[in-house]
Amino acid sequence: MPHSRWISRSTLLLAGVFAAAALTACGSESNPAPTGSASSTTSAPATSKPGGTAGTSKPGTPEISDAAAAQLCDMIRPELSNWRVQGPTLGKIGLNALVHEWALRNGGINGAVLADKPVVDRLTTKSCADVHKQAIEALELPDLAAGLAF
Repeated sequence: MPHSRWISRSTLLLAGVFAAAALTACGSESNPAPTGSASSTTSAPATSKPGGTAGTSKPGTPEISDAAAAQLCDMIRPELSNWRVQGPTLGKIGLNALVHEWALRNGGINGAVLADKPVVDRLTTKSCADVHKQAIEALELPDLAAGLAF
């Protein structure tokens, strides 16, 4: 029963991502997280610019480094075969979990990604066009933003 194994893994991963997102939300600007915590899981910097940058369409769009974009590609690449086997319905769940995890790793930019879902397409088209193309084919989507529901 390999199919049920994937369903439970996807479900557990998604539940973990939502739990992590809830914990991250606890440290908002109006209610900051305790300063005694020095642990950080970010592996590639992503910062939010209040006025936006050239080439971005929305103010406050996160400035995402090339390293963070490459990390997103590296996270999607091994999932392509899983998405082909699972089909688009389960694959979209996997995509959402993966993008949430990636956003958490890169400064907790989940809210910014939610506000500008096409950023995922822009990053993957620029950094790994082949992976982007394979992902939208496997998930049967017009673009990756269409599969993001978070």
